[in-house]
Amino acid sequence: MARGDLRRFHRDPLGFLEDLSRRRSTDVFPLPWGGWCAGDTDAALTVLRAPEFNAGLSTFYGSLLPSRAAQIEVGHGVRNLIRARLPEYRDNLAEAVPRLPAAGRWPETGTALVYECTADLLLHPAAAPELRRLLARSVRAGLLIRSPLIRERARAEILRVRLLAALIRHIGQRRNEGVDPSGPYDLLDAILDACPPETTDDAVAELYVLLFRSIVGNVGYAVAWTVLLAGLHHAPSTPGAPWPWPTDWIVREAARHRPFVWMVGRPVPHPMQFGGVALRPGEIVSVSPYLLHHDERHWRRPDAFDPERWADPGARGPYLPFSAGPFICAGAAVAQTMATDAVAALAADTRLTVLGGHTRPMVTNAVAPRPFTLSRTTELLTRSHAPERR
Repeated sequence: MARGDLRRFHRDPLGFLEDLSRRRSTDVFPLPWGGWCAGDTDAALTVLRAPEFNAGLSTFYGSLLPSRAAQIEVGHGVRNLIRARLPEYRDNLAEAVPRLPAAGRWPETGTALVYECTADLLLHPAAAPELRRLLARSVRAGLLIRSPLIRERARAEILRVRLLAALIRHIGQRRNEGVDPSGPYDLLDAILDACPPETTDDAVAELYVLLFRSIVGNVGYAVAWTVLLAGLHHAPSTPGAPWPWPTDWIVREAARHRPFVWMVGRPVPHPMQFGGVALRPGEIVSVSPYLLHHDERHWRRPDAFDPERWADPGARGPYLPFSAGPFICAGAAVAQTMATDAVAALAADTRLTVLGGHTRPMVTNAVAPRPFTLSRTTELLTRSHAPERR
């Protein structure tokens, strides 16, 4: 990437991507850092759905699993575990939210809240204490999302190496003991149950970290974006009713307006003409959910944060915060539910005020809000004035 492009990208990453798309002369345009991006919505959906781009393994898992069937088995096993534990998650939210500070630093508070409420699901309390400490540290130490700062990335990598080593030791112990579905059952057990028997301890540890980051990071940052965008676009007025929209609409609109995953890629399987350009095997064609969510041909006033658009199915375009097609996230619906439940718990009987926030994101491997403060003032309400939670 040229120095001028690099400066523009760091100043406004998503605006830089939009400008590249506007200036394109074909449906697929080159990215300064290599590869291609489908700027046209129809071409992008073809990349995500067409068999020729989706016949192999999901790049989410990389080479950690030997087959697509194994990838699907792991994804479904983890999703089913989380779905079964949603009542416990909601109970944990009801206990954890009142303990939050009156003015908290976000987005860190959001990811910490999601971790606290899923900690026993991720790793049951009887697991190695050192491993549980390392997991808790990783939430605040930059392991969930790649930092733009080299020093912080180095620290996160050191922690990741320690976490993997502790996991590998613990996985060996679990395998020796065997998984007992009737006993404490957690994310690691679900992965071990679903993985082929020949999967190495190292690969299981990498899978665990990948899914841990995906669960806590995706949900935590979705919650942070939701309270930030809703707070910036609606000043609190009615006690105990921070926003005039149903919680589910706000969460969906936040994921449309600022999708956490801003780019997904598919390899070119063979020489082809696609989107007006000649592509070589092995090149990556990327799709940006952000671009698709802001396409004026499919979304009314796409640059506006407008939760009310979710009242009318005809007013919406392609919506893919969790990708689409054969490789759509198996836990998409569960993640949406978790984020909605967390936002509802934060807003219950509470006045929420955003201080120091803006919509320009920090973009690395994902799209995260820049630091802001969320002020929470508890309101005493009668039942008749309680806000709608869902």
